[in-house]
Amino acid sequence: MTRRILIFGLSFVALCLVAGTALYFYQQSQTHQAAFTLDKNKPGQIAGIEHVSSAPQSESIQQPTAEVLSNRVTEYHINVKLDEQENTLTGSETITWTHPGKKSVNELYFHLYPNAFASADSTFMKESGGKLRNDAMPKDGWGSMELTEIRTTDGISLLHRIQYVQPDDGNAKDKTLVRVRLPVSVQGGESITLKISFTVKLPKIFARMGAAGDFVMAGQWFPKISVYEPAGTRGRATEGWNLHQYHGNSEFYSNFSIYSVEIDVPDSYTVAATGFPTKAANIQNGRKLVHYYADDVHDFAWAASPDFIYAEEPFSSDTIPGVRIKLYLDPAHKDLKERYFYAAKVALANFSKWYGRYPYSTLSIVVPPAEANGAGGMEYPTLVTSFGAKSDSPDYNELERTVIHEIAHQYFYGMIASNEFEEAWLDEGFASYAEDKLMEQEFATNLPLPVQSAIITSPASLTQNAWKYGDSDVYAQNAYYRGKLVLLDIEKQVGAKTMKRIMSSYSLKYRFKHPTTKDFQRTVEQITGRSWKDYFNQYVYSDKMADFSVDRIQIHPSDSSSGNGLIYESIIDISRKGADYPEVAILLSFKDGHTLRKTWKVDNDTLQIKVQYKEPVDWVQIDPDYALVLENKHINNYLKAEIQEPVGTRSTLTIVKLLETVLGSLLW
Repeated sequence: MTRRILIFGLSFVALCLVAGTALYFYQQSQTHQAAFTLDKNKPGQIAGIEHVSSAPQSESIQQPTAEVLSNRVTEYHINVKLDEQENTLTGSETITWTHPGKKSVNELYFHLYPNAFASADSTFMKESGGKLRNDAMPKDGWGSMELTEIRTTDGISLLHRIQYVQPDDGNAKDKTLVRVRLPVSVQGGESITLKISFTVKLPKIFARMGAAGDFVMAGQWFPKISVYEPAGTRGRATEGWNLHQYHGNSEFYSNFSIYSVEIDVPDSYTVAATGFPTKAANIQNGRKLVHYYADDVHDFAWAASPDFIYAEEPFSSDTIPGVRIKLYLDPAHKDLKERYFYAAKVALANFSKWYGRYPYSTLSIVVPPAEANGAGGMEYPTLVTSFGAKSDSPDYNELERTVIHEIAHQYFYGMIASNEFEEAWLDEGFASYAEDKLMEQEFATNLPLPVQSAIITSPASLTQNAWKYGDSDVYAQNAYYRGKLVLLDIEKQVGAKTMKRIMSSYSLKYRFKHPTTKDFQRTVEQITGRSWKDYFNQYVYSDKMADFSVDRIQIHPSDSSSGNGLIYESIIDISRKGADYPEVAILLSFKDGHTLRKTWKVDNDTLQIKVQYKEPVDWVQIDPDYALVLENKHINNYLKAEIQEPVGTRSTLTIVKLLETVLGSLLW
């Protein structure tokens, strides 16, 4: 899910007041603005990409290929009907689950995510306070899911065998996870098929799924089996279920599967869905029945509206043999299709070059109406949503950045498929890193790194469960910003070329494998040929940040022994107050404007610098180039010395503290 970068102007203005860097960042911002007009950024001018200008007005029919990319643990056959008057879904699914482990299994677990919106007492509602990002639960916007039947293939009803479970918090009123006791055991390698009937009362959209007017977003809408992990999966010693409720901060984790889904909607509606239609829509009696198929994906989502303006373009590049990009535009954005297509093309072309080929034949982009903004900025396999169409002239950070971020998720969420309940940074941080790389390359725009690091006011371990961050801002500070900055910091240490090898190797090795942070650490160590244990222990598995301080400046005037006049000895005390770091730059500026730059190879906690010069030191700044991307407290990096005063003053203290506070509050 994307995060909105808010109020660039405020960020730049505040930053310009920090430690004498006003001119530098002003010039950078001017360069970025000018870059927007470069010819290379005009839609349709992308190197190595075949551009097709004509867009068919009906969705292409396709057929599955024989290529198998994943272990396909489950197979879903689902029929669902939308009641647009009552905003309900009535569905039936036949699910076949193949036991991937070795031990006997006597029960299955299913996620019933719509029950997160059943009452104020659900775990999701209690943790989120009925808010997600800037969107709040509408009045009387409740939704829910009910299982109306569960049967085996030989007709045995299991409905009386279900039990709602709450492994994370013991909240008996939370019904987002259910256990189904089986009449027979399932052995390793065997399969079991169940037939399930269900109804969903769609909530009013504020958190990813639901209905707003005629627009429907069906995300996490069907009973979905939990992940059973064999021994060795994600480092676990013994096999078993990975079970979590739906939380205010967490997203999802599922098996790779095959989906065959029939969707029944009014004939005036256009449907967007994961995968592709396999046959023309069947229209009769005012209804439309569409059939979609997808394989090697771990979720299935769809959206529907009578207002969608549809456009489709075939697309290929040096790294992609062919994919159909499909737009489902809200009318407010009907004139922006070229911007959406361009963002999608540069994302697919570059991410496939950096992280491996995009293996699917379709990519759909859904633009919700303004009142359905809560469904926006979200990723599903082969389908992403932009933010609601509130403006007919969104800026680059609202339109292009959102599309690019969500398409980055097709790699780290979609193909690599880490566990977002437990290690959200492996998706959100990595997608944010990829997003920033591409936004800088194509649009020459990014928020300056000192601003981004200053946002992190509550650092925490990147590998803790998502809901344990508590506040949603703290979750975002870490899973998004701190996770991304860890990757940028590794890049600064190893160089851009080596970092490309790291990211490419990790992405290719672990696609369709559900990797962990340990797997990424091993990749870094294999590519660089050295241990990163201490680094990961501090910056990833713990809550450490870099923190270097100019503690004191002392000035001692003395007569020159050579008779050349007064000489000043300046003594500067510097300390390391945070995590380890290999080296830091230190800049000394003297009263006459002369500067001296030193590098501290950090092998202990303190450093004392003594310099003699004809003028005293005027001020000292640690990390003058802001290369320490994981230092979030810039307050103590700068100290100005006044000979007349016994204690130097930090002229930037108030402004930097204000910057950190304001930007922290604007994170979402």
